[in-house]
Amino acid sequence: MASHFRSYIWDPVLIVCQIVLMQCIYYSFLGLWLAGVDSLVQTSRSLDQIFSYEVLGFATLQGRLSMMAFILNSLTCALGLWFFIRRGKQCLDFTVTVHFFHMIGCWIYNAHLPAALSWWLVNVACMALMAVIGEYLCMRTELRAIPVNSGPKSNL
Repeated sequence: MASHFRSYIWDPVLIVCQIVLMQCIYYSFLGLWLAGVDSLVQTSRSLDQIFSYEVLGFATLQGRLSMMAFILNSLTCALGLWFFIRRGKQCLDFTVTVHFFHMIGCWIYNAHLPAALSWWLVNVACMALMAVIGEYLCMRTELRAIPVNSGPKSNL
């Protein structure tokens, strides 16, 4: 029997818990970023800012600020990937899963798939940022040198 470096056992409960955790991180920090943006512009908060594809747009100030909140959220979610997932090769999987469930939520909320090009551009850019930065952070952690503590040296 050969030993395997970093061999993992299939654990569906862990994977489902990590998916739920990343969804919680995604929506809680998106809510915080949107609340911060709303306080700057003095606009009212609503679920439309999260789920309605019509809010995201380049034409209005609120649309541009909402896009900024989504992009900042992808950075905080990348930190969530680094802190809770800790595997570089799983970052893309969890990123796509989070955004897929967000798309399903938007689909249910609007009763049809998002039709605005700006919604798709923002979400693809956020997926790319979240995956690349999360993978970069995880790979830096994975590739750190492992300290080898040797006992006291004796002169022979």
